[in-house]
This record gives sequence, C-alpha cells and structure tokens, in this order.
Amino acid sequence: MAKAPTNPTSGILLVDKPQGITSHDAVSRTRKAIGTRRVGHAGTLDPMATGLLVLGVNGATRLLTYVVGLDKEYLATIRLGAATTTDDAEGEFGERSDVSAITDAAIADGVAALTGPILQRPSSVSAIKVDGRRAYTLVREGEDVVLAERPVTIVEFEVIEIRHVGTDWLDVDVRVVCTSGTYIRALARDLGDSLGVGGHLTVLRRTRIGPFTVAGASELDGDLAARMLAPADVAAQLFERVDLSHELAADLSHGKRIGLPATGPDTLAAIAPDGRLVGLVKNVGGRAHVLVNFPPEVSA
Repeated sequence: MAKAPTNPTSGILLVDKPQGITSHDAVSRTRKAIGTRRVGHAGTLDPMATGLLVLGVNGATRLLTYVVGLDKEYLATIRLGAATTTDDAEGEFGERSDVSAITDAAIADGVAALTGPILQRPSSVSAIKVDGRRAYTLVREGEDVVLAERPVTIVEFEVIEIRHVGTDWLDVDVRVVCTSGTYIRALARDLGDSLGVGGHLTVLRRTRIGPFTVAGASELDGDLAARMLAPADVAAQLFERVDLSHELAADLSHGKRIGLPATGPDTLAAIAPDGRLVGLVKNVGGRAHVLVNFPPEVSA
C-alpha cells in the first residue's frame, strides 16, 4: 500500500457515499486516504442513504460554511402502508393500513400540500440537539422525543412513479428539491399521515448540493487526493470571481482593504494571478472587507 502524503494540499472532495456507512465513516476513510486529520463535511447522510457528500480538506474546510446552506436535491422512495418509529425502513413498524383505495390523484394532492414553504417537524431520530444531546440518542434510550416544527421550503416535489408492491404496500418514487434543513423522512411520514395510511422512507439518494452533483463525485477508493477540486474553482462556482494583480493579492493577504468596482455582487471570490484563492470578500461601497482568508500552503 502506498504511503499517504504527509502534507496534502487543500481542496473540496465530492464523494458518492455508499449505503451502510455513516458520514463520519466517509470522513474517516478520507482522512486515512489523504493523510490529514483536517477533513470536514457540509451536511450528513444517514447510513441508509446514498449519494453526494461534500468534504473539505485542510484549509478548504473554510468553504464548507458556504456549502452547507445550499439547496439540495434528492431521489427517494416513499412506502405507503405503515409508519415507523424512525420514519424510514430501519425503524419499528406501526399498524399496517390498507392502501388499495389510495388513488394517484390523492397522492398528487398530498404532494402538492407539502410543496412550497411549510412547517416541518423533524424526525425524532435526527441529529438535532435537545438539551445538549442528540435526539436520536434520547430515542435509543427510550425517551419520547417530539421536536419543534421549523420552516423549510420544498421547491419541487415531483412524483416519478407509483407502483404497488404485493398487496400491502404502495411505493411512490419522488424527486425533491428543498432548502437546507429539510428532512425527506419527514416528508414520507407526513404524506402517509395525510393519506391516513402511514408512510416511511425506503430509499434516499442525494443527487445535488447547490451547483455540485453526484455525477461528479468519486467513490471512496483510489487516489482521493488527486480528485480534489481546487478551492478557487469551488469558490468561483459559489460566488462571482474577481481576478487580482500580484500587488492586490499580496495586499489582500496582509489584510488591506483593496478597491473593488463600486457596484456589483455582495460577496466575491478573490483569485490571485497564479489561480490561488486569496479569500472571500464582501464588497462594501467599492472596498473589499475580508470574510475569510486562504493563506498560501506550505508544501511538504
């Protein structure tokens, strides 16, 4: 086995998480593969779920703050016929209901009612903290946890296919585009509740976070360091870029408020002539106020 580099560069890594591992497992594998402890993520996925994880390595972890709040897209399967304690297939099943009378029109109406700005009660087994402890930990210890509703926006809730599974279940394949903080398991639960038959999630795949898609993601094997995206390239996808001269790049690196066009985007990605991300800046009346600096890295 090749020895991991002792001083890897910074970057953003798009990972296609497989089913059956946690997001923390994916981070741990990346740390070992690249050879650094400084790896973070921009939003977890449950072990049951697959799809896009955005990881930051070394100095590029500073960019994750600007990724975590972006809109997300999912493909999912909602199974109607029973609720579960976890709102997905891994929980304990409640009473089974007859789904034979559920029509496509009724499902469409239920989906429409859950589209747009809504108040959503997160799943009790979410990672939300209650009095300093994760909700899922309290549930596992036998406590009854009911979390407060919170506003989210379901931008798109598209029914792709409806199919009967045997005589007991009705599966609804959907595509969801939503704001950060939305729980797709909760959508499955609430759709089942609205139809009076209960519902839970059986499949979940995250396909997009902001401009990043799972089509550009890597498996958790091979040379992950070689697949990292440069911080400047990522920042330029998130914000409009401003190209600096050598002198202005040096000034900004030393904390000076350099001049910018008097009008334009509020936040800019400042790029040096060598393609390095110098920082993210806020344009305040034609002057650059540094939001976060990205100092040059010392290679091994």
